[in-house]
Amino acid sequence: MGVEGTLEYFSNLLSSKKRKKKKQMQTVALKVRMDCEGCARKVKSVLSGVKGAKSVDVDLKQQKVTVTGYVEPKKVLKAAQSTKKKVEMWPYVPYPLVANPYVAQAYDKKAPPNMVRKVPDTATATETTVDDRYTQMFSDENPNACSIM
Repeated sequence: MGVEGTLEYFSNLLSSKKRKKKKQMQTVALKVRMDCEGCARKVKSVLSGVKGAKSVDVDLKQQKVTVTGYVEPKKVLKAAQSTKKKVEMWPYVPYPLVANPYVAQAYDKKAPPNMVRKVPDTATATETTVDDRYTQMFSDENPNACSIM
């Protein structure tokens, strides 16, 4: 690296111009309603045209499309919706990652094997201090508890 290269390096380093952030490599998984190979081919051709997409994998059996590359999930979702198919972000996570996989919202008959629907923690029943106070009121260990029970 000569003197010119060193000077150019330092001038670029110290320049006050803002640089664009490089997009990170991402994998975006979508659930797309596809009925036949033609649908899968159409979705794959549209999603491979998204700027930054490196590879597009279509799994017709699971109704899953995986796009890998320097892409933004919102743009991929919008491009997939342009095919007029029913599209949503991949809603399933592996079974062990869900705290309560037996909650009604998590169980899905259409989910792939060993997968459940990702649900927020608010969907589970939690005990509050109010509930605790009522259980203490009727507890056998509490001498001042209600004697009706």
